[in-house]
Amino acid sequence: MKLVYAIVNRDDSKSVLSHLTKSGYYVTKLATTGGFLGSGNTTFMICDEDEKIPHMIEIIRKYSKKRTEYLPANDTIMQGVTAPASAPLEVTIGGATIIVSDVTDFMKI
Repeated sequence: MKLVYAIVNRDDSKSVLSHLTKSGYYVTKLATTGGFLGSGNTTFMICDEDEKIPHMIEIIRKYSKKRTEYLPANDTIMQGVTAPASAPLEVTIGGATIIVSDVTDFMKI
């Protein structure tokens, strides 16, 4: 038994959730915020049998897209980053961060 934490960009979360639930996974959804960009994320918690994890990860990978955004260099999140004041900073957002942990006990009561 494994517990999967999947941290997904807010823009992708509806699609990821929809495809996970259509595939029969029971998903707990948490609204979370990223530390670097301060942007909205969704963290999914999913517990299932070991052999189902690769399929679950493939769904998350397929529907979590990376994209590029340009942020103003004088933005408050950019403190400590050296860039000319007029040049926007290119950052990659999206995709997913996935953590898989072993589960010793799992109960639905």
